[in-house]
Amino acid sequence: MSLNRSEKEAVISEVTGLAAKAQTLVMAEYRGITVAAMTKLRSDARKQGVSLSVLKNTLARRAVAGSAFEVVSDQMTGPLIYGFSADAVAAARVVADFAKTNDKLVIRGGAFAGKALDVNGVKQLASIPSKEVLLAQLCGLLKSPISRTAVVLGALAAKKGETAAA
Repeated sequence: MSLNRSEKEAVISEVTGLAAKAQTLVMAEYRGITVAAMTKLRSDARKQGVSLSVLKNTLARRAVAGSAFEVVSDQMTGPLIYGFSADAVAAARVVADFAKTNDKLVIRGGAFAGKALDVNGVKQLASIPSKEVLLAQLCGLLKSPISRTAVVLGALAAKKGETAAA
């Protein structure tokens, strides 16, 4: 079904707004995916704060023109689903996780921080732990020397107690 000019302008302005808020864009070819699988993918994406859209490629190119995602406009060919996320790794993680279980979804590429990503780049971005996990790891690293010092001091106190008793 063809869109009229005002509908196209509305789609372009909506996608331009998504691109302005997003840090990451992931593109994947969805040819052959069932409606149930696509519904599950969209549901998973919503839970992670990822906006998935099936767009006409010409409208997508116009929407990302002048943004950090313009670097991938030449890759916008074929039946693509576009995933925008404000979280740097959410879109890549959602699409990569779904692609592991559904071989019909083929990751084509993406963009992050104004740089184009190939398939491996998207998969590497998806493998980065979440912000909460990274903060927990940092806290563990900061806590480790203090814990070790406390254990050593406790052992010293216990040894001094034994020698004083003997």
